[in-house]
Amino acid sequence: MSSITMKRRMVLWFIGFFIVWNIATYFLFTRPGNTDDHMFKSSKEFSERLNRLQGRLKDQMVLNEQLLHEIEQEKVKIINKIKNIPAANEEHQPPKLIIQDQENEKPAEESKPDYPFHTYKIPIVVIACNRPSAIKRSLNSLLDTRPSAEQFPIYVSQDCGDQKTANEIRTFGDKVVHMRQPDLSPIANLPANQKKFEGYYKISRHYKWALDQMFIRNSFDAVIIVEDDLDVSVDFFEYFLATYPLLKEDPTLWCVSAWNDNGRDTRIEKNPGLLYRSDFFPGLGWMLLRDAWLELAPKWPAGFWDDWMRLPDQRRDRSCIRPEISRTDTFGKFGVSKGQFFEQHLKFITLNKEFYSFTTKDLSYLLKKNYDPAFKERVYGVDEWTLQEIKTNQGQGPSEVRITYTDKNSFKSITKALGIMQDLKSGVPRTGYLGIVTCVFNGQRIYIAPGRHWSGYHVDWS
Repeated sequence: MSSITMKRRMVLWFIGFFIVWNIATYFLFTRPGNTDDHMFKSSKEFSERLNRLQGRLKDQMVLNEQLLHEIEQEKVKIINKIKNIPAANEEHQPPKLIIQDQENEKPAEESKPDYPFHTYKIPIVVIACNRPSAIKRSLNSLLDTRPSAEQFPIYVSQDCGDQKTANEIRTFGDKVVHMRQPDLSPIANLPANQKKFEGYYKISRHYKWALDQMFIRNSFDAVIIVEDDLDVSVDFFEYFLATYPLLKEDPTLWCVSAWNDNGRDTRIEKNPGLLYRSDFFPGLGWMLLRDAWLELAPKWPAGFWDDWMRLPDQRRDRSCIRPEISRTDTFGKFGVSKGQFFEQHLKFITLNKEFYSFTTKDLSYLLKKNYDPAFKERVYGVDEWTLQEIKTNQGQGPSEVRITYTDKNSFKSITKALGIMQDLKSGVPRTGYLGIVTCVFNGQRIYIAPGRHWSGYHVDWS
């Protein structure tokens, strides 16, 4: 029996004992001649005492969850220290190559990992508000591609209290679980200069409630989070199923994302099997583990949760897995952000159309111990070109080249010239890993990289 199950049984036993004790006290010490008013008063006091007890028990359960999480983290640290002691015959093993040509990949039966994929249960929670047509499209996209209702249950968490949206969700019947965020009140004590951003604060409040429901109330081990304005690819569930064990195994990973910020058609390679590590939290369809949520929940921000996730105090040098070709696509031109970046960028992101059988492939190259040495060897092993050479050669020459940036301004000049995202969050560029951003330009793979002796991100770069 798990410790969580035992703990819940103890709580239920305690509540039952408390109720019996109060009933016994009432009959022993209350005189038969008491008036109805006195009986009503006693009943009301009894109910209030039960409510207070219930509140204290819920608080204690959250504290216990956090304590168990801290103990588990310490255990993982000890195990990792033991694992990281290199064996004598492992020190000089050559690194694996990161990107393989599909033609040269091992046959599926030779490279299939030994993971019990059929036993994993990974629910999806859809964050919704007041867009009935959007939630209909989003849920149809998920249901049309979902391979198993039992393995991938779908929950819809609705904020805003919009009845038309609620009615639309109900049309899906028992195919989804409908949850309603109970706190619809205005955000209290919001500074005057933040009033126009109240929607972002409500979204952050909703995320906190929804993820508490999934991880604490339902005790799911992992959850895939999507918004109500996303379409998903034909292999969306396959992608997350295959990467789930990597997320469990590698403590330097803290999320898997379906999104490539630079995933427009002309900036990607048409290879659905390409996956990367990224220091930038992408969002837009992402998977998180319960342990990570128990760490984040106590300090969850009042607003702008996604940028908060990108701060060093939350990221803690951890990375996400992301694809070359996005497994989600946003149609959310209208929403709290008022279509910010949609017309200029988001609507051009390509959604993968070809099913790729990730669960039959060996994805262990994405583990940090394998990925880092091979990735750096590949990037710094190709020819270094200037921006002018890249633009004038029109894709002629080597299939892969590197261009070096030296500071924030040179990075932004290069990315602007190549037509990819230029912004940085706490010094981390979109899709960046070890300071390196990669894209395709005129059919040529470009690595935009710092010097070979890169020492870390500059948090003041923005």
